[in-house]
This record gives sequence, C-alpha cells and structure tokens, in this order.
Amino acid sequence: MANLPGHALAQANTFVLVITKLQKAKTMSKEKSEVYKRQEQLSAVYQKAPGKAWITDVAEVTGVNLADPFRSHVTINDELSVHFPVGVHRAIGGDHDSPNSGDILCAALACCFETTLRMIANRLQIQLLHTHVKALADVDVRGTLMISSTVPVGFQSMRLEVEIMALPDNAKLIQALLATAKHSCIVYQIISKGTPIKVEMKVLDPIVEQASAAS
Repeated sequence: MANLPGHALAQANTFVLVITKLQKAKTMSKEKSEVYKRQEQLSAVYQKAPGKAWITDVAEVTGVNLADPFRSHVTINDELSVHFPVGVHRAIGGDHDSPNSGDILCAALACCFETTLRMIANRLQIQLLHTHVKALADVDVRGTLMISSTVPVGFQSMRLEVEIMALPDNAKLIQALLATAKHSCIVYQIISKGTPIKVEMKVLDPIVEQASAAS
C-alpha cells in the first residue's frame, strides 16, 4: 500500500479496519447481528447463482387529473404499491403543497445512507445511540426554465449532513463506518458517479385508444 496516493491509502486502511472488524464479528457475535445472519445466507445463494442477486426497484406515475399541471402521484414499489403525492416547487411556478421530485431524490439519498449506516453498524456490532442524516441539493432553476443557456439543467451541488453517536466511541471505527456506508450506499454511488438512463418512448394514438376503450 506504500505506493498508493494519500487518499487511496487512507481508504485502503479504512477497509482493512472494517474487514478486520467484520472477521471478528463473524467469530464473536453471529447470534447478535440479525443483519449478519440474513446477509450470510443471501451471500451463499448469490455466490452459487449470481443471477439471483439482480433486483429491479420500481416507481411509476400514471397521470390523473391531467388538466392540473402542478400535482401528481407516484406509486412506489410494484409489490407494496405505496402512493405518494408529488407537487411542483414554487420556484418554477408550482404551489409547493407536496414534496417535489427534488425532495424525493434527497429523501432517497438520506434514507439509503442512514439505512446503510444502520446495517453496517449492526454487522460490526457498533451500538448506535443517535443518527441524523440530512440530504440537500442546490439548483439554479434558470436552467430548467430555459432562461439562460449557460446554466446547466440539474443540481449544481448535493451534500449530506451526517450526525452519529455510537459505542464504542472509537474515532477510527466511526470513520470506517462512514466510509463503508459511502461505499455501499447504492443511491449515493448512483448520484456521485452517474448512471446512464435509457428512455423508451411510446406514443399512443388517441383515436385508437378511445375506440379501444369504447369496445
């Protein structure tokens, strides 16, 4: 590791600490970590059949009250079908009466990061006494409103504010916990690295659809 750049060496040392802690957890507290029990069973399955490790998360919007440009509902998870209202930010002309899509993106990031912290802490047998994760995203709306061609469409910056209190109160272990959460948090990795999005468009013929509905 001596030839690694400083940041890479620090990350490597962090993961060595985490792996060492995980190895100790395997021998010392299998019966205490519910996350360990469940993930070890899943790991055995995925090692034998990697295809089973693939999952697809789903959210969908089917437009209702289409005369209203400011409100919609998203259905989250095709198995649970959780309905959630969606609004439009006042900065682009909305009524700001329900969370907007940017809020939901921040919610996904905060939820994923905090859940990842919990699960890794459980595996490492770190007792969490307090967690607080706040996701913030800054955007100049002149881009989406096409007021200025020099302003990009999208968030110009995003950040996480994380508070943790835990036992044992070991600074290196807490830093290792945070670093591993960043590594394992799917939403964090997607946003920070970027994932290509394929858009498939299907345009329906209103005359055909009306005839089909009437028959």
